[in-house]
Amino acid sequence: QVQLVESGGGSVQAGGSLRLSCAPSTAANRRECMGWFRQAPGKAREGVASIHTTGGGTTYADSVKGRFTISQDSGSGNSTVYLQMNSLKPEDTAMYYCATGTPSVLDGTCGLVRNRFKYWGQGMQVNVSS
Repeated sequence: QVQLVESGGGSVQAGGSLRLSCAPSTAANRRECMGWFRQAPGKAREGVASIHTTGGGTTYADSVKGRFTISQDSGSGNSTVYLQMNSLKPEDTAMYYCATGTPSVLDGTCGLVRNRFKYWGQGMQVNVSS
């Protein structure tokens, strides 16, 4: 069972910043793709950003491009992944989930396709007030 340890959620005013962190509990739990998804009340879960942990390629949802940055720190061996969220908006309010999975067999990218990510964290609430 892959376990992902998440931290960093919370409340912030519009225009503020938060940084989310996610790390597999052991290096053996790491998969090639790490991603962030979010789900607002009454809405479907949507992809926010992903990163290929060996190739470094990233993907972003249009709604967060230019405001959010996904990155990784491999120095610890467990490859902690971060989501730096700047210029936050009330519409960014959601439960944020870290996930890990495998890249597309067609082009090797991670993308934001939910069913490619098979292991999920418990989720963290992010609230952005106006």
